[in-house]
This record gives sequence, C-alpha cells and structure tokens, in this order.
Amino acid sequence: MTAHSNALDIEPGIFASDDPRKIARSLRAGSGLADEQRRVLERAKDELRRDFRASAHRLNRETSDFMAFTLYYWDGIPGRGEFVRLALEEAGADYVDAARQPGGTDAMLKLMTDAGGATSPFAPPFLVDGELLISHVANILFYLGPRLGLAPEDEGLRHVANGLQLTVTDLVTEIHDTHHPIGVSLYYEEQKPEASKRAENFLSERLPKYLGYFERVLAQNPEGPEHSVGGRPSYVDLSLFHLVEGLRYAFPNAMRANEEHVPALIALHDSVAARPRIMSYLASDRRLPFNESCIFRRYPELDRPS
Repeated sequence: MTAHSNALDIEPGIFASDDPRKIARSLRAGSGLADEQRRVLERAKDELRRDFRASAHRLNRETSDFMAFTLYYWDGIPGRGEFVRLALEEAGADYVDAARQPGGTDAMLKLMTDAGGATSPFAPPFLVDGELLISHVANILFYLGPRLGLAPEDEGLRHVANGLQLTVTDLVTEIHDTHHPIGVSLYYEEQKPEASKRAENFLSERLPKYLGYFERVLAQNPEGPEHSVGGRPSYVDLSLFHLVEGLRYAFPNAMRANEEHVPALIALHDSVAARPRIMSYLASDRRLPFNESCIFRRYPELDRPS
C-alpha cells in the first residue's frame, strides 16, 4: 500500500483504537477500484476468511489438545468420501484419512457397530471432530462448510447450498445404479442386461436433466455464474467438480456429447481444478484414482458409442 493507494480507505489512527468493530468498519473497499480489482480484493478476503476459520476451529498443533478432523471411508476408492476430502483439502484443514492408516479400517468398522456415546453410522463416509460424529456427505459438508469458509455467510443461502448438495447425492445414487441396478450384493456381471437398460435410460434422459439443472443454477446465480451459490467458492462447487471428473471417467463418450450444452458447469470445473490447493492435491498420492470398485466405473458397454 502506498500513500496514494485506493485499495483500502483507512481512518487515520484507527489501529490505536481498542474497539474491534470500529476497526472493522473502517476497513472498506476503496471507491476508486475497478471491477476487476474489486473482484481480486474480494477473492483475497475469501482466502483470509478460509484460512482463519480452518485454523481457528482447532487449537494450535503444538498444544497437547490439538485434534485434526478424522474422515472415515473405504480405502482404495475415491467414492463418496472424495466430496469431503475436496473440502478439507481446499481449506487446508488438518485431517486424517483413517482407513488409509494402519488399523484404520478396523477402527471404522468398530465405530459402525459401537460408537460409544454417539449413534453408530450406517455406513461411511463419516467424520469425527472431537466428540462429535457426523455421517452422510451432505450432512458432513453442511457442518464443515461454515467452519472451513466454504459456505455462504447468509443462513438462507446455506440451506440453498445444502439442497444443491442433496441433489448431487441423488445424482450419485443414479450413477451407481447404472452398474448395480438390481442389488449391491450382486456382481456387475450378474446384472449386465439390466445395467445396460438402466445406463441407456440414464444417459438419454436423466444425465442431461441433471447437468441442465446445474447449468441453470449457475446461470441464475445473482452473484454470477462463476459459483453455484453466492459470490465465492463453496463446497458445492467442489462437489460439482468431482461429479464432472467422475462422469468423464465413467461415460467419456456421453460426456463429450453433453458438455457443449453446459459451458458454465465446465467452466466451474476448470476453475476448481486450477485452484492452488486443489492442483496440489490432485498431483499428490492422497488423491485416489477412479477404478471399477468405485461409484464411477468405466464399463465401455454402458457408455454411448464413440
């Protein structure tokens, strides 16, 4: 900042005050900022909020009381757990991916039968934060979002974000059912004729409907199509990124045919992929590759012809 900077207008001597609200009110965007400068400033403020919340939520790691989030999900697959991992990674939060640690899967299975004072979860993923155990992806993200700076400030918009995440959950279920339309206890090979019919219907009717819906959500966002809800990144943006990634893996031909109709959704995917912490995560061994034990499975016979 220089003597003639218009980035911030600061009341002279304001930092001598002992009134935090007065200091906060004095820090305001300068009236001379161009639109692009203002957007950069707002993004910088978002980063500061996110970093502060992620670190302030838990005590300093040097104290004996420091606790990281613990995520429980099956090892070897990104699956539903990936929606939670992306939020934790984007926020720079400290977390333990329990099942990837020695004895972690056994600990997860034990919690599913005896969670002590908490209600045992039916299935992973679930998150442990201190004495609190939270199950289901949308529920976990509704809890984490405000704590990690990945949810809107407005309470009403937080419920909008939760509704969008629940719609993501609905779509994930339909994706899973393309390769397991009869029962999860059966192998794919035992239900291939039914899977073929289910996948054909999903790709011709359901997938375009879901993708079109998310495209409209972006187009109708009063803050602009760069984000799904509000004017800054949220956990919903990260989840939509993972949906596009997974669908490209499972149905590459169908996605090529659909992507031209959802440019805002693809632009959102690309912007999330370019975020520094997400880029670092995607290049790390923490990021598990898609495979045929996951929700998103590549069976070429279920995809559209090339």
